[in-house]
Amino acid sequence: MPKLTLHDLPLKGQRVLMRVDFNVPQNKNGTISDDSRIRAALPSIEFVLQNGASLVLMSHLGRPKASVDLKYTLAPCAQRLSELLNIPVPLAPDCVGPKVEKMAAALHAGEVLMLENVRFHQAEEEPETDPSFTKQLAKLGTVYVNDAFGTAHRAHASTALVAKCFPGKAAAGFLMESELAHLTPLLHSPQHPFHAIIGGAKVSTKAGVIQNLLKLVDRLFIGGGMIFPFMKAKGIDVGASMLDPEDVHTARQILSHPKADSLILPKDLVIASAFANDAERKISPFTIDIPPHWFGMDIGPETVSSWADQLKEARSIFWNGPVGVFEMPNFASGTNAIAQILSHANAQTIVGGGDSIAAIQQMHLTGKFTHLSTGGGASLEFLEFGHLPGVDALSDRKIH
Repeated sequence: MPKLTLHDLPLKGQRVLMRVDFNVPQNKNGTISDDSRIRAALPSIEFVLQNGASLVLMSHLGRPKASVDLKYTLAPCAQRLSELLNIPVPLAPDCVGPKVEKMAAALHAGEVLMLENVRFHQAEEEPETDPSFTKQLAKLGTVYVNDAFGTAHRAHASTALVAKCFPGKAAAGFLMESELAHLTPLLHSPQHPFHAIIGGAKVSTKAGVIQNLLKLVDRLFIGGGMIFPFMKAKGIDVGASMLDPEDVHTARQILSHPKADSLILPKDLVIASAFANDAERKISPFTIDIPPHWFGMDIGPETVSSWADQLKEARSIFWNGPVGVFEMPNFASGTNAIAQILSHANAQTIVGGGDSIAAIQQMHLTGKFTHLSTGGGASLEFLEFGHLPGVDALSDRKIH
């Protein structure tokens, strides 16, 4: 890896400022419903503590409107981390300011402090509004580690900007290192056949990665809400299915790509009389208009069978996004089938995106994949551009 990693930093006696991604899903009562992201950071956290350093952790949670909103407090994350480490993990009252600086300075080797949600400040997402915010964060550590791959595509204060305040001392954590180690070969040296499956909702947000993947892959399968703009572009009516005119224009551009023949669209769909789990449903061929007031909800059985045959040939597979309305059990069959097919694939299988991973976890297939990425958006952006702001800002490793 061309960037410094945790193994490159002398840690003894240092105070490590570490960006983690504790943006965890929560139940309505504020308790954590899935602590996977906290657990994913444990190897880096424990390594720092075991090597004679103290630790200041920073993260965001949810989308507070650049002000304090206790619905998005990191208190449950501090509590869960304390349980996992079996040591106290106090939560600072804020992420910057004299009180926080005093708490950080008082840390001894092996102790941890968690900062309050960095997104309570506008300058986290818009650093130009207050350049002093980044400098105040930087005061809290003597070295910097970014282990938040899920936010590495954002040029935010706690990711890309604060790293620049630690020349020669800004390193990737183990999770970040692992993510890059699994994704980089897909860009430069994938085993072929290399197949990708892209699902989810909007084509316009994934147009760049689709166009780049078409240059890299042997086949690119399109599912989920992504298919409707392609149907419309081919003159097929999509009924009441979600459709943005901008996406149709994007789909036409993709269909004119020199490698558009690598694009694999469904053969059939599960359609429903309403956007509801208990709606009347039937199978409809992809080339037939969806009736007015009906919704496309999932890929159909013929599609699953056809895709399964093609995916069996693959040696590298990347999957991002569900291929149907996965959150409704009656329309989760396609997504679950893809998870099942890939779990048996004789290939490097890399999955990015929360819903795809949720399907894999629900089916207890986690151990059957080469790599489950903690960052759906970040993994897509890396495959589109080949680099990420949060990684670019880390210190280069000196080659001796």
